[in-house]
Amino acid sequence: MRNILAITHRELRAYTSGWMAYVVTAGFLLIGGFIFWVILYRSQQAEMRAAFQNMAVTLLFIAPLLTMRLLAEEKKTGTMELLLTSPVTDLEVVLGKFLGAVALLVAMLALTFAMPLVLLHYNQPEWGPIWVGYLGLLLVGAAFLSVGLLVSSLTDSQVVAGFLGFGILLAFWIGSWATPPGATGIGAALQYAAITTHLDDFVKGVIDTKDVIYYLSFIAVFLFFTVRVVESGKWR
Repeated sequence: MRNILAITHRELRAYTSGWMAYVVTAGFLLIGGFIFWVILYRSQQAEMRAAFQNMAVTLLFIAPLLTMRLLAEEKKTGTMELLLTSPVTDLEVVLGKFLGAVALLVAMLALTFAMPLVLLHYNQPEWGPIWVGYLGLLLVGAAFLSVGLLVSSLTDSQVVAGFLGFGILLAFWIGSWATPPGATGIGAALQYAAITTHLDDFVKGVIDTKDVIYYLSFIAVFLFFTVRVVESGKWR
């Protein structure tokens, strides 16, 4: 655990020492804030459901930007070999980098908490659904980051990692659109694999065990493949 936390701290320092994290965070807050004000102005309702859905869409674009450098930059600069020959395991490297990105995501989501506080000016919001909605955003964002980390492990180009990561996430996002409701077989599998299908209950304030299991399993699978890619690099 000490090694994982050390790598997590290293990644957070890398984020804060560069400009990318600040630009991405500012963009996320500006887009999310603008959409929130538009929704609030039109609906005049003290609820966050539509805002959560739009923040999830914004994360679809932002997550690849946060992860594209995590392993690709290590490969390009030649520090990947030094990292892998240090007294840490491949799993610790992957988990440390993943948790570093998740920590930044948590900070970004925390900054958006000004939105539900604004709702106090209009009415008393229901805090239970708001907390559940934030949990859903965290799980969705972490799932996005796990995909981006895997893609970053496959290339030494941050640009390629960013575009490819976005393409894969978009495929998971729109997977349910290709099949009608009530589909069976492959259609039902596509609907279950689609990230939007499992986010809907969270933004409604409902925690369903199958949705939590889906996101945790999604993250675990992509982190597993990332570890395998990192391991394979030792034998090339």
